[in-house]
Amino acid sequence: MRIGVDARELVGYATGVGRYLGGLLREWTRPDATHGHELILYAHRPVAVGGRCEIRRLQGSGGTAWEQLTLGRAVSRDKIDVLFSPAYSTPLTTSVPRVVALHDISFAARPDWFAWREGLRRRVLARRAARAARAIVTISAFSKAEIMRLFGTAESNIHVVPPGIDAPVLVDGGNVARCPSVLYVGSIFNRRHVPDLLAAFEQLAGRRADATLDLVGDNRSFPHQDIAALVARSSDASRVHWHRYAPDHELWQLYAEARAFAFLSEYEGLGLTPLEALAVGIPSVLLDTPVAREACGSAALYVPMGDIAATSAALETLLYDEAMRATLLGAAPAVLSRFDWTRAAAETLSILEHAV
Repeated sequence: MRIGVDARELVGYATGVGRYLGGLLREWTRPDATHGHELILYAHRPVAVGGRCEIRRLQGSGGTAWEQLTLGRAVSRDKIDVLFSPAYSTPLTTSVPRVVALHDISFAARPDWFAWREGLRRRVLARRAARAARAIVTISAFSKAEIMRLFGTAESNIHVVPPGIDAPVLVDGGNVARCPSVLYVGSIFNRRHVPDLLAAFEQLAGRRADATLDLVGDNRSFPHQDIAALVARSSDASRVHWHRYAPDHELWQLYAEARAFAFLSEYEGLGLTPLEALAVGIPSVLLDTPVAREACGSAALYVPMGDIAATSAALETLLYDEAMRATLLGAAPAVLSRFDWTRAAAETLSILEHAV
């Protein structure tokens, strides 16, 4: 079987969907992989993928027109048996069977978080992709329920396949002394309430002179939140460090030193960075949402949205309460056992096979 893959998310520095696709491809292209299928990856720029696959570079910008026209024609011309679209949309005019991944549909649940043009584009393409696809893959039961609720998709056409977790490669094998440092990793969106995190940390810093906060992620908020100004106005600005981008070696250093992770998101498809932190021994403070509890279970502390005092107290607990840290980290193996790339790749491949 000839499996086409929209590989645009692997171009440049892969985040989010790119890391998701990279995890699947690592399994599908292993030297000892025995599935017997041909993998043809399509992108508009060079991509680096090891293992057994063919990479087709198609001219264009890699935007919507490229997807709908250039990619659609290419998969038909190449006689692809099934196309895997890992990023919310898929060519709509081709007759090639398609499987599309919808990780979350925040753009449909909360249009106010998106500029009107971008939000409209995402809603239209994702809704039509859901109708055109032979099958939909999503990463949590929460997202499955949202797709059914907002898109009217039949339950039988949506498959929940939890991804694997790419644990950070810790500096010196994780033997670096952990500081009373709070870490946030992820693009900054309004739904992730970074201003609340800054306010909670300011309260904590007033009680604990050695606490620090590292933010890693670019500001993609809409409506715009002036994170730089909030940091500058903080009474403890010297202890807050915002890394708009951190290459892997710097990010791994931050993971190696942190003792607490904070991710105050009210809407996610799953929320992978708290799980990555948990995989290297860093428990999290999360907003108390159904998807956060689905992901991290009893291995995190949960706080109500907007409760700055509770968030500050939870951060202090994770940094300084060894008994609570031990309890949360003791729950980590059972939580993390549900996230495995080998299993995710096998289940996704089976869905592609059945779609033909």
